[in-house]
Amino acid sequence: MKYLITVFITLISIQLLSAQESVENKELDSLYVEDQIYFSITYNILGNKLLGVKQNGFSGGYHLGFIKDIPINKKRNVALGIGLGISSNSFNQNLQISEVNNEFRFNVLSTGDFDKNRFSMYQFEVPFEFRWRTSTAETYNFWRIYIGFKLGYVFSSKTKFVSSSVMNKVNIQDAINKFQYGLTISIGYDSWNLHLYYALNTIFQDQMLENESIDLNTIKAGLIFYIL
Repeated sequence: MKYLITVFITLISIQLLSAQESVENKELDSLYVEDQIYFSITYNILGNKLLGVKQNGFSGGYHLGFIKDIPINKKRNVALGIGLGISSNSFNQNLQISEVNNEFRFNVLSTGDFDKNRFSMYQFEVPFEFRWRTSTAETYNFWRIYIGFKLGYVFSSKTKFVSSSVMNKVNIQDAINKFQYGLTISIGYDSWNLHLYYALNTIFQDQMLENESIDLNTIKAGLIFYIL
């Protein structure tokens, strides 16, 4: 979480400077841009689950970043966007991950075997977007549809298991596909927007459960807020 706070302070400083320049530009002409800080809260869903694998509790994602807007038409309501951000994602489920002799072992637990079983991923993100909106230089509340692609680099990943008799933490960075990527869409009005993400690759890299490949991927659904 400290990474998110540091990035947030940095992005706010950059955006305040950009906003001042934007106001000056609007007074001179209508060549405005929609440079934005974004903050997203998502519910994380595991796709391609193996038989017996289930989620439990709330699996959440928190995403924070900045997107540079690049208009591509005269009305400046169609644009490309490229950004940089950071995110934290957790998954509460019944797939226990342990490490034995430098090898990762996966085991499906029954619901009565544990109090908590969660793995988390922290990553830097680079979103790319094709952006359509009904905004003008003087309109601050508008409809938008942003379709895009997001590339992420996982810089830290761990799992935590808690039962009545055991509490165990394992660094699973070497089991994770460090590059995560997928398709995104954001639809909404003003600051409130629905956001969906569908991963095109798997969470884990070359991991097996009882001779079956673990091909779990991530689906995220939630809200994204854009701040000018």
